Amino acid sequence: MDAVLHDLALHWPLYAAMPFVAALIGYVTKRVAIEMMFRPLEFIGIPPLLGWQGVVPKHGGRMAAVATELLTANLLDLREVLARIDPVIITSELEQPLLKAVDHIAREVLAEHHPRLWEVLPTLAQEMLVKQVQASAPRLVREFLDDVRENLDEVLDVQHMTVQRLTRDKKLLVRLIRETSRPEMAFIARMGIYFGFGLGLVQTIVWAVTREPWVLPVFGGVIGLCTDWLAIKLIFVPREPVRVGRVIFQGKFQRRRAEVARQYGELIANEVLTVQNLLDAILRGPRADRLAARVEHLVSETVDAQMPLAWTVGGTRLKEMKQAAARKALEHLPDTARYAEGYLTEAMDVAKVIEQRMLALTPLEFEGLLRPAFRQDEWKLIAVGGVIGFVVGELQVLLMLG
Repeated sequence: MDAVLHDLALHWPLYAAMPFVAALIGYVTKRVAIEMMFRPLEFIGIPPLLGWQGVVPKHGGRMAAVATELLTANLLDLREVLARIDPVIITSELEQPLLKAVDHIAREVLAEHHPRLWEVLPTLAQEMLVKQVQASAPRLVREFLDDVRENLDEVLDVQHMTVQRLTRDKKLLVRLIRETSRPEMAFIARMGIYFGFGLGLVQTIVWAVTREPWVLPVFGGVIGLCTDWLAIKLIFVPREPVRVGRVIFQGKFQRRRAEVARQYGELIANEVLTVQNLLDAILRGPRADRLAARVEHLVSETVDAQMPLAWTVGGTRLKEMKQAAARKALEHLPDTARYAEGYLTEAMDVAKVIEQRMLALTPLEFEGLLRPAFRQDEWKLIAVGGVIGFVVGELQVLLMLG
């Protein structure tokens, strides 16, 4: 005992530093583990074994599929969202750009497919014909909107669109998970400091008594392993509040449900399910041909309603004109819809819908939002913490014996 006290007195600065070094080990291993979840976006090293790619970007496809499944199964019904769009308001918002687009399409199609008729018509007759077609535009918009609502699954593959969007842009997937879990990441790093300091006190006592060189690296490895594992667990469990005396324990992610729901809803609304992205998926997605067929049907009915025009054009040429008009209508749709983007975003209110649905999830379903990001290669992250802790422990041995 006298020898231990003598050594403490002689090397007290080193003994005093040991718990703080252990706390540093705990913090550093956590920060490394956190960054390894998200970086690098692409594999760096010699494939397939020697190197690393961030856990989230590496498993981006699987995580995007999980997020999409949660989104489409529990959080969002696009039919319900589209039902919020008022046909009267949307027609009013699009009135001027729609009239302009119809004018352009009508003149272009007639001049291209029936130039003789168009050339011989007096200017007044041309204007009357165009205005006659324009008069049908509001009805066409309403019918188009109703048709998309009723046959949404036929013209839009939401899962394909969302998975493609998240996997194509790895930075977006990383940001989606990182932004909604930033406080949890900070919590993991802080827990590394607290747990590391506590284990460091035990480490100091064991070293003082034994002076065994293996104590420091072993404790360093244990600190790295245990603090990584425990910090991740404390994010999610307990799922339900547990009262112990006056203290209530609950997983940090579960406690932040309201904040996470708001952030997640805003990110999905602003980055994934935007008006432009939805339009792009409808017009260029795997089911775009079905939409084209429906638009051609609507345009055909509109053209047929203009009886004087139908009487002056042959059947084959009239069919070609209908197809051309439908094709050009689809080409003009993104630019035309842009004028109503503000109203559409406000009316659909995707962020609010997702937020409300997330608040209604069970704790287990809510955990599924973030848990896959940790479950994939979780053991590797914990193992890295242990290795770093062991190496730092070896350095401590060199300092103590030096």
